[in-house]
Amino acid sequence: MTFSIVGRSDTGDAWGVAVASKFLAVGSAVPAGAAGAGALATQAMANLSYRGAGLALLAQGRPAEQVVAALTEADAERAHRQLGVVDARGGSAGYTGASCFPWAGHRVGAGYACQGNILTGPQVLEAVERTWLDGAGLALPHRLLAALQAGDAAGGDRRGRQSAALLVLRAGAGYGGLSDVEMDLRVDDHPDPCAELGRLVDLHDLYFGTPEEASLLELEGELADEVRERLARLGYATLQDWAGVENYEMRMVTGRIDPLVLGKLREATS
Repeated sequence: MTFSIVGRSDTGDAWGVAVASKFLAVGSAVPAGAAGAGALATQAMANLSYRGAGLALLAQGRPAEQVVAALTEADAERAHRQLGVVDARGGSAGYTGASCFPWAGHRVGAGYACQGNILTGPQVLEAVERTWLDGAGLALPHRLLAALQAGDAAGGDRRGRQSAALLVLRAGAGYGGLSDVEMDLRVDDHPDPCAELGRLVDLHDLYFGTPEEASLLELEGELADEVRERLARLGYATLQDWAGVENYEMRMVTGRIDPLVLGKLREATS
């Protein structure tokens, strides 16, 4: 009922899962991960206990193949399960039970595992894998998203579309640097969930992205006067106050302004 990709970043410091399905709120069931340990996707007749048990094994430093073997061998219903795992070192492994609804299968390689069931055909995972491999150098969230959208374009779930999700873990990459959840976005019920997930990723980049150092503009002279005048028209005394209300606080840099934030300020006062 699902296709997904589990992957590790090229830099080896982030892990994530992207998933889509004709299933309500697939992000609440399939993906799991932990920074420094690895990530996994449990699907088909998903065994949600694989998430906690699998992450515990990964945290012990167990390789992906051992994690898959341990989880499936202990499961009497393993013929109905599907599982993909990527470990801390980028090792990967997959499992597709013999009773999973066709088309079903998985493909694995260094740093990734992609898997799917009830698909329109093997071309779905071929597209996911090819796009992942072609995306070397992309930031992990965008690489996972591109691979997922490629699978969707290749036919995806043969029953149709309903939900999609993206989970990315990196140490200290969460809001304010106080968690390891870099991204946790879910489209629970939508006619075009992979496209909608892409829109949410763009919004995440807008609100929580870090501005390029070289792009920052000095808040001085005419630019400083313009910013003060526009803020005054909106009823704010400082840029920080306005940015906090509009959720741009992660893009604030003392004495300078992100061109993206400046553009949003100009839009708000045009």
